[in-house]
Amino acid sequence: MKPKYITSRQIFVLVALTLSASAFAAGKHAGGHGHADEETAIGKPGVASKVTQTINVDMTDNMRYTPSSIQVKQGETVRFVVKNQGKVKHELSLGTQKELLEHLEQMKKFPDMEHDEPGKVTLSPGQQGEIVWQFTKTGTLNFACLMPGHYEAGMKGAIKVGKK
Repeated sequence: MKPKYITSRQIFVLVALTLSASAFAAGKHAGGHGHADEETAIGKPGVASKVTQTINVDMTDNMRYTPSSIQVKQGETVRFVVKNQGKVKHELSLGTQKELLEHLEQMKKFPDMEHDEPGKVTLSPGQQGEIVWQFTKTGTLNFACLMPGHYEAGMKGAIKVGKK
């Protein structure tokens, strides 16, 4: 058996792929990878000790959230307790419609992308997680599952933020 040698071209391709993946994960794309305390168009990460309301959200394989429509007040800090009741991986990502659609396109290219962002939680079947979020602005923001095919099947919802 002849020993296999790695060519400089193979090393170059491997290094290029590694660097591009690292740059992608570290970069700030729509909907996340920013600083943990950074305010966004939809508010900012909340402080657990300041939670004023807890909302339970179930995710199921019928590609729906329960509830899919939520109302909160400006300034409120909400703990979302998110449960994956299904048999496939689901996520809940907070964002503007534009941010979610941009991130959806990235998820199509990188379906195994891992999230470590305060406004997102990805859960395997049977898992539970949480998001603590402070709603600093009035208006409507969205949440969705951006796993390939889930958003298109209707796995999305809205949060209406009313005045204090």
